[in-house]
Amino acid sequence: MSFEVDGPKLDSKYELFRKEIQDFVNTNLVSCASNIYKKEEFPVEIIKRLGEKGYLGIPYAKEYGGLGLDYLSYAIAAEEVSRVCASTGLTLCAHTSLGTFPIYRFGNEAQKKKYVTQLASGKILGAFGLTEPNAGSDAAATETTAKQVEGGFILNGTKRFITSAEYAGTVVVAATHDKSLGIKGISCFIVETGFKGYSIGQREHKLGLLASNTVELIFEDCFVPAENLLGKQYNGYKIFMETLDGGRISIGGHALGIAQGAFDVGLEWLKNHPIRSQQASKIIADITTHIYAARLMVYDAAMKKDQNIRVDQEAAMAKLYASEIGTWAAGEVIRLIGYEALTNELAAERFYRDAKLSEIGEGTSEVMRLIIAREMIRKFKDEKADVFRK
Repeated sequence: MSFEVDGPKLDSKYELFRKEIQDFVNTNLVSCASNIYKKEEFPVEIIKRLGEKGYLGIPYAKEYGGLGLDYLSYAIAAEEVSRVCASTGLTLCAHTSLGTFPIYRFGNEAQKKKYVTQLASGKILGAFGLTEPNAGSDAAATETTAKQVEGGFILNGTKRFITSAEYAGTVVVAATHDKSLGIKGISCFIVETGFKGYSIGQREHKLGLLASNTVELIFEDCFVPAENLLGKQYNGYKIFMETLDGGRISIGGHALGIAQGAFDVGLEWLKNHPIRSQQASKIIADITTHIYAARLMVYDAAMKKDQNIRVDQEAAMAKLYASEIGTWAAGEVIRLIGYEALTNELAAERFYRDAKLSEIGEGTSEVMRLIIAREMIRKFKDEKADVFRK
């Protein structure tokens, strides 16, 4: 299969890396993506191969087992894997952005040596326990508790919709010491999945992304040693908010891959079904334009993150636009092809179902709009203050 993309001109090293990822996808995913999806089968062997190639640690330093590349390279990988198998793409993103990043960014040296080296090299998978039955977009409503005891903490509570946790070796978990403190009462912990009191609850059967793993986590008097407190106590809100900012760029790449993958199906179909209407031409032109724009936004956010520029707004815009375009583009491809696209003979219906999660996970579209508006208002106030100071 040939995988070409329309987008900004990048340095040749990025195009070479894209080709490397495409070769991996061609060899390992193209032939089985549909089958593992229909069976709702988590692709253990493929994830293992991703780890062996270093693709589960793309943006992390070599000294901690990573490839030592940048965030743009990671976004490209998320896009290209998701372009063929969005379930595997989601597993890649959740592991890298959510399971590994908070330990890499906020962990002490001992924690990084112990956990990041295993995560970035793919020896274990990582997960991120934030969402709860009564705490989704409002993370301040976290109900999982952390009681400090001699030598550590006791966790009690339930997390829901946690990606890859059934196969993970570690989970970064947010818990509150005191609910009355709201976001100021939250800490994050590195929980090894072998800790006593930790267990897997129900496995979710979802609309899409059927070959990814989504489960409930249960903590029943789960003892976590003091050395597994991540960062400073009561600093959990900052940890998971910064984690989500970076994760939104990768989810933007994931959604971009879904949009392009669906479009690839439509373009392949057109080889044997020549365009006979102006309406079909409009669909193709619109999808091409919107995917191009989404790619610009995702890459821009990734490049700014690589320059250590604050990307709250850019990450939110990239995630918002790419995720909504992913759902829309897959729907337009189905409209272009017609009834045949509703069967599982073509991957269009799979991409359509896969796309919806991107509008919800790591912050809903509504939350993304709130972040974008908040950042614009903040910038306006700062600029206005500068004018008055002059």
